[in-house]
Amino acid sequence: MRVNPNMVPDMLAAIQQSEQSLQTALQQVSTGKSVTLPSDNPAAEANMVQNTIETANVDQYTQNASSALSMVQTADSALSSVVSSLTSAISLGTEGANGTNSSANQQAIATQVQGILSSVVSQANLSYQGVYVFGGTASTTTPYTVDSTAQSGYTYNGNTDVNSVSVGDKMSVQVNIPGSQIFSNPSANVLGSLSSLVTALQSGDTSAISTATAAVSSAMNYVSQQRVVYGNAESQLNSQETYLQQETVSLSSQATSLVGVDMATAATTLSQAETDNNAALAAAAKVVPNSLLNYLSTPS
Repeated sequence: MRVNPNMVPDMLAAIQQSEQSLQTALQQVSTGKSVTLPSDNPAAEANMVQNTIETANVDQYTQNASSALSMVQTADSALSSVVSSLTSAISLGTEGANGTNSSANQQAIATQVQGILSSVVSQANLSYQGVYVFGGTASTTTPYTVDSTAQSGYTYNGNTDVNSVSVGDKMSVQVNIPGSQIFSNPSANVLGSLSSLVTALQSGDTSAISTATAAVSSAMNYVSQQRVVYGNAESQLNSQETYLQQETVSLSSQATSLVGVDMATAATTLSQAETDNNAALAAAAKVVPNSLLNYLSTPS
């Protein structure tokens, strides 16, 4: 029986179709996506463009929130240390004001308070990742430097502006308080009260020591109040980070539903495509040579 040579084009078309199905299945398994070109699913691809934009925004907000949270926690920790230092200064001032200390003891106490003052200045000049935390928006300028003409012995070089970080659509969080508001506020001057206590201890004037100690106590209470700002910022940032994590999961799920594939189904499809392609090739191996031989053997 002669084989119809017209089967060759049909056979080649079948091979081409099976190869295409195999390549599509391989691509879906390797990428995990059902859409790799806009022409595959124009509607899904359009939605994926918006998904990609939103994902990028959420990633940026998440990075901002994480960085801001670290800065806020660093600043709050510094103020906690300042409160502890001021508490120690109050104890030393109370000790120095009791009137039973020798001049040498008074000088020793004054030296300790001077050390506390230096420690507080170090906290006021704290930097985080190269940025001065308490300099306002003057983040590259050392907030406090020695100034013998100033009552506190230091001058503020920052500004009174605050830094806010965008952590969501139309949402930003204040992440700092200017140093002049915390450490050299006229109504509760941390550096000024400590400097006055040092001077009073050095002079041995118990009345002045008591007055300076009371001023340090007021400054300590004021700093404690300022920590509320950082506490609120930390709460906001933690809450927003949780929300952003949920958004990331939601967007990822949406992307999967738009262009993703079920890997179990994709694997089954790939196996079937390989079987179909092998069958097509095997059939062609038998049919095509016979068709050509019969074609060549036909008398002209």
